[in-house]
Amino acid sequence: MLADAGITVCKIPPRSPRANAYAERFVLTARNEVTDRMLVFGERHLRRTLDEYARHYNNRRPHRALALQPPQSDRPIIDLTHERIKRRPILGGLINEYERAA
Repeated sequence: MLADAGITVCKIPPRSPRANAYAERFVLTARNEVTDRMLVFGERHLRRTLDEYARHYNNRRPHRALALQPPQSDRPIIDLTHERIKRRPILGGLINEYERAA
């Protein structure tokens, strides 16, 4: 099935999760934050959910390796300690993003 989609499979040694650490970390994080906390009603629902989560993960979610900054933020980082905060629910409120209120 992967070959039909144009994907080349690269096998890693068995029992060596560090050989593919970035993918393993994303899978663990996606499972803990999304799929373990919701019912998935089919492949289409799963794909839509994971697409939305991947956008959140790559654009808005803070990462420890980046000093709690998002990897590809589309907005500048602002100190929100003395501002009004607006909450924006993602995935039906499963995850929340916070930003300065207008």
